[in-house]
Amino acid sequence: MNQDEFTELLPGLPEEIALECLTRLHYSTHRVASRVCRKWLRLLQSKAFYYHRKKTGYTHKAACLVQALPAPTDSKPVGQPRYAISVFDLVTRNWDRVDPVPKYPDGLPMFCQIGTTEGKLIVMGGWNPASWDPIKDVFVYDFMTREWTQCKDMPEARSFFAMGASRGNVFIAGGHDESKNALNSAWVFNIVSNEWTELPQMSEERDECEGVIIGSGFWVVSGYDTETQGRFKSSAELYELSTGEWKRVENAWGSSQCPRACVGVGKNGNLTCWAESDPNVKVGACGVDLGDRTLVTGSAYQGAPHGFFLVENDNKQGQNSKLTKIDVPDEFSGFVQSGCCVEI
Repeated sequence: MNQDEFTELLPGLPEEIALECLTRLHYSTHRVASRVCRKWLRLLQSKAFYYHRKKTGYTHKAACLVQALPAPTDSKPVGQPRYAISVFDLVTRNWDRVDPVPKYPDGLPMFCQIGTTEGKLIVMGGWNPASWDPIKDVFVYDFMTREWTQCKDMPEARSFFAMGASRGNVFIAGGHDESKNALNSAWVFNIVSNEWTELPQMSEERDECEGVIIGSGFWVVSGYDTETQGRFKSSAELYELSTGEWKRVENAWGSSQCPRACVGVGKNGNLTCWAESDPNVKVGACGVDLGDRTLVTGSAYQGAPHGFFLVENDNKQGQNSKLTKIDVPDEFSGFVQSGCCVEI
């Protein structure tokens, strides 16, 4: 990065040493540190500083989960559960909760999608929790300022679509429209320009598909078309970020289960299903890759308590993976709908 851009960061210290001192600050201190002076504010908010921290190994990985909030203890549950974003710090094993989206103070949109890029969290789509109408809202959360920003709406309302993010771009594909017709269309959203760009269409419709970024590719895994609802495809489609072209990949998904939230990546780069990795997570499985380990959640059977597990990624071998149960505070023990890894 260009260090000449940041002068006199710490008076009396050479600039390269001052930069390294600020690089080592934990992300939770950035909000306070940004108030020291304008130079620190510009530095901490810059994309160059984020990638410098990432290159030097001082970013911090955490799991962000769309998780059901606990029901009030003095009343019986009524209607659908409310959801919020929980944050799990793998290093400290601490749990926290992100402030609600101002537009939806009582709970996230049902079935919204989350993703992350450049240390920011993106929430888009889903159903209005009050009316259950599909929405096109897009929100970005900045962990430094701890504030939400509402961005440009999705070009069209869609539900149960695939989503993946890389280097400031958020890719979406598939899902279904307001008439429940499966879609093969795809778009990309740039969080800096706040603009949407239409991408080439996939070769076929894919509703209830799952999106995952692997290397320089955006994978849209499984799904089904309008006429074969619930019969999940074994194929996937790969969008190469470098060429802007789709490629169909046969036999990429070896499970008959819905892929949403439970797609894992095996040692050889093959796609695996976390719901089939262990009997304790065969219902409602969700896996979030955190680098050295993966956080896996799920239940042994419908109605069973939700379990939380860690698996060493060096030993990750699909169905042979060994899950280690972890203790979770009661207020963070609810059902996990989906999740992603944010590198802050």
